[in-house]
Amino acid sequence: MHRRAETSSEPAALWADDIFDIMRRFAVRQVAYVPDAGHARLIERVHGEASMRPVALTTEEEGIALLAGAWLGGQRGVLLMQSSGVGNCINMLSLTQTCRFPFLTLVTMRGEWGEFNPWQVPMGSATPAVLELAGLKVLRASSADEVRDVVEAAAAQVYNACTPTAVLLSQRLIGAKVFTKADHDPQ
Repeated sequence: MHRRAETSSEPAALWADDIFDIMRRFAVRQVAYVPDAGHARLIERVHGEASMRPVALTTEEEGIALLAGAWLGGQRGVLLMQSSGVGNCINMLSLTQTCRFPFLTLVTMRGEWGEFNPWQVPMGSATPAVLELAGLKVLRASSADEVRDVVEAAAAQVYNACTPTAVLLSQRLIGAKVFTKADHDPQ
């Protein structure tokens, strides 16, 4: 037998589709991401959109450089990551302040609501402060009905006022991951 991760969340299609619509309205062309179950629906939508270029990353800090390059090339981008990836980005986040390019990141949170994995708690707890210390504005959506307004406000701050911004998508919104036993069929 093996164990697999599942999530228990509010209907992801609703809030992920809201985010996707906002990204299209703000003419986002490049979407960098490290694969993440919390962003799965949004990543799927990006892959199906001809006007957007999805870029799978090896590590989250690559996304900061990619968004800087996108801006230099005349395109807008978004970085999708999980809160555990914020710790990987600490040094690279200084680029947003030094180079003053529009930077929007959507962060699915771990280490919060119903977390089963103790390794996720420290970075999940530190994520808002780490981002603020790096000079980003931090906004949070904890329920599906908040996502559209919060992401809309963040996109306006980023693309109109060039204010680096992170939107934290709470674990309560995306759902706590749980591990279930699944029968392993060797066939």
